[in-house]
Amino acid sequence: MAGNLTEFSDAAFESDVLKSDQLVVVDFWAPWCGPCKLLAPKIEELATTYAGRVKVGKLNIDDHQHYAGQFGISSIPTVLFFKGGQRVASCVGNVNGAELVKNVEANL
Repeated sequence: MAGNLTEFSDAAFESDVLKSDQLVVVDFWAPWCGPCKLLAPKIEELATTYAGRVKVGKLNIDDHQHYAGQFGISSIPTVLFFKGGQRVASCVGNVNGAELVKNVEANL
């Protein structure tokens, strides 16, 4: 995983995401998912562009199913944006980088 990306887990999701004082972008993905692999470079670019201002990371739904279920993730990739512990935006599928940036900028 790239240096600016956080690897989220069910065990630390509350502290890393829900209690963060930054905007947090979570990419719900799985290693077998083709569209997830296509989205990955855009997520990495987002992490680099907003390093220090936005926490960006990935949650493997095969290994960590609790929060994927809690947030109703039924299709991957799904990217959720959290601010102050609340989901403030979402993108489903292999969206373009501009869509990701738009959601970040709208919630900074």
